[in-house]
Amino acid sequence: MHVRAGRFRLYAAVAEGGFRRYATYRAATAAGVFTNTVFGLILAYTYLALWDERPGLGGYDQAQAVTFVWLGQALLTVMALMGGGFEGELIERIRTGDIAVDLYRPADLQAWWLASDLGRALFQLLGRGVLPMAAGALVFDLALPADPLRWLAFLTAVVLGALVSFALRFLVALSAFWTMDGAGVSQVAMLAGTFFSGMLLPLNVFPGALGEVARALPWSALLQVPADVFLGRHTGLDLIRTYAFQLGWAAALLTAGRLLQAVATRRVVVQGG
Repeated sequence: MHVRAGRFRLYAAVAEGGFRRYATYRAATAAGVFTNTVFGLILAYTYLALWDERPGLGGYDQAQAVTFVWLGQALLTVMALMGGGFEGELIERIRTGDIAVDLYRPADLQAWWLASDLGRALFQLLGRGVLPMAAGALVFDLALPADPLRWLAFLTAVVLGALVSFALRFLVALSAFWTMDGAGVSQVAMLAGTFFSGMLLPLNVFPGALGEVARALPWSALLQVPADVFLGRHTGLDLIRTYAFQLGWAAALLTAGRLLQAVATRRVVVQGG
């Protein structure tokens, strides 16, 4: 019991450190808020033009479509869809050999980076998520929920999406044990995340088999699922199934990361790291 409590305090401290670390970059945060807001305005007017031509596209009305845009800007850095998370640092530590020091810590490698990344994600939600969303609400008529329970359901979906996001990026980072330069894998993962999360267009807009496959992939858990929960498209038993979808991908990818970590650790030991 004492060991578990000690580990919980350790990872809580790591998460707090991750939050504080990003909170120190105030100028970068302000610049990020400005950038997200500008891109949100551009995308929102683009969506308005598209939905003028195709009313009801993807099952969204104009207000919902524009709301989807601002949710994307709010969650962009939370889910690290275009990088900026822990993976770059972990890849660098693997490349330089500093990962050997991490493996000697009295803490699990995956759990350590997960705690740090969740702290980062919380700061990004508060620091770079709220203000662009508020700016969008000032300019456009957004489909904001009136029910507090839907906000809670949305935040739950965001947390589960953050777990899936971490699990995906942890696998990308571990690839550096074999490639020694994770840049290529990171670029592919970033492109896949941008396209299949719904950042460019809601996945419900994609036709036929492409849409079905895109919605079944783990990246949809990062933006498409939380956005649809926010917009009230998942309620009741369907909401439970939606959470199960996110949890299933999180469990599968975290397990894959655990197994790959074990293989990579043996690789370091064999090589004398």
